[in-house]
Amino acid sequence: MSFKNIVRELKEMKDGIGSISRRGVEGKHWCSRTRSHIAPDVAAPSQPIDQGQWANLPPELLLDIIRRVEESETSWPARTVVVFCASVCKSWRDITKEIVKPLAECGRLTFPISLKQPGPRDAPIQCFIKRDRTTSTYRLYFGLTPSEDESDKLLLAAKKIRRATSTEFVISLVGDDFSRASNTYLGKLRSNFLGTKFTVYDSQPPNDAPVQHNSLLSRRFHSKRVSPRLPAYNYSAAAISYELNVLRTRGPRRMHCIMHSIPVSSIQEGGAAPTPTSFPQIIDEKSSPRLVSKGKEPETYFSSPNLSSFGEPLVLKNKAPRWHEQLQCWCLNFKGRVTVASVKNFQLVATVDTSLNIPAAEQEKVTLQFGKIGKDIFTMDYCYPLSAFQAFAISLSSFDTKPACE
Repeated sequence: MSFKNIVRELKEMKDGIGSISRRGVEGKHWCSRTRSHIAPDVAAPSQPIDQGQWANLPPELLLDIIRRVEESETSWPARTVVVFCASVCKSWRDITKEIVKPLAECGRLTFPISLKQPGPRDAPIQCFIKRDRTTSTYRLYFGLTPSEDESDKLLLAAKKIRRATSTEFVISLVGDDFSRASNTYLGKLRSNFLGTKFTVYDSQPPNDAPVQHNSLLSRRFHSKRVSPRLPAYNYSAAAISYELNVLRTRGPRRMHCIMHSIPVSSIQEGGAAPTPTSFPQIIDEKSSPRLVSKGKEPETYFSSPNLSSFGEPLVLKNKAPRWHEQLQCWCLNFKGRVTVASVKNFQLVATVDTSLNIPAAEQEKVTLQFGKIGKDIFTMDYCYPLSAFQAFAISLSSFDTKPACE
């Protein structure tokens, strides 16, 4: 059978692939615009399962097939074929996960876990955000600008929830399920009353190391909707602050981001940012106590584990713009990616101590840029050491009302 025929059959198999549990492996709802499918990596059942004729291919042949597919399909939507390979059976999935490198190494988004991995070092991942004012939702798509046929690749979605003393943005893998009890829940952004300070909460620790949870004191479950097999943990991943503009002087917003889950050593020569390779494993029901609180979503808050071993956290600040006399406005070089003046526009660069010997080029490097290109449409470009989830959460903070900062 030729290589083209194999790829064709893989595409035809997608209708027979079942949906997955995101926490079982790499994620749910990933192949289509708002939903996707990939076989779960769960414990082997007591009874054997017939994996079909594809599972009996020689390992050397299978390795060559999947490697050729991964190298040939480098962009979406063609890259869905790589996800289909991982959905055929367990042997295909194991080899596919071995071949597909982390995002920082290959520069290509493949599985949902790529959204939690740091971006590539050499070139940014270019995305755009659509805001829906009627539903208070924000959708992050992969690509330069929106396409005419609306077939853009959905990466993440967030819903804005106003509370009495704060505002929250719940971040999900899909655009129609923002429950913190869902297996598509990735984390959230929470503001203070003034909208000047934000905290980014991640649903998983910054690395794959197991963490001990004091569940008896802090776990809260809704009696009807929450399964004890789907705990919603929240790890403090970053703190974002906007400086108060007490004198009401003209100028752009000034912001600082303390990345608790990224050490400053990650931008030093030879350094590496934490790179998760899978979503947290499902917790066994027997070892997961049930404490019910009626009417509450399940939430548990933890400080990010093992941060003492990380050392000093990375601190990002907005790049200072220059005043343009002819245009009579503040300007930044967005390299054509931002076309509409807005107080929300910003670029983030690292701010480090001179004693750390960080190269000047690394300090001037724009880690995240965000800006407006049309009504309710914004671009978001990020690169190492930020992940798509972290960059999206930081960008969402710019949407919240900040009368004390402008």
